Amino acid sequence: MEGASVALLLMLIVIGFVWLLPLIIILLSRKTTGSEKLAWILAVIFISWFAWIFYLLLAPIKKKN
Repeated sequence: MEGASVALLLMLIVIGFVWLLPLIIILLSRKTTGSEKLAWILAVIFISWFAWIFYLLLAPIKKKN
């Protein structure tokens, strides 16, 4: 039974990492900064992973000068 609980914990860690991966990628990205980066992070959290796909395709929304 102890092996099953270790396997379950490991699986939860992997799932948690996969869920956090888009957020980590956005945080470490140099495509956007400041409030635009915060908006993308909130979109991924509250909307879904589709926002992350849009981030990869569309960011930055506003061109840098």
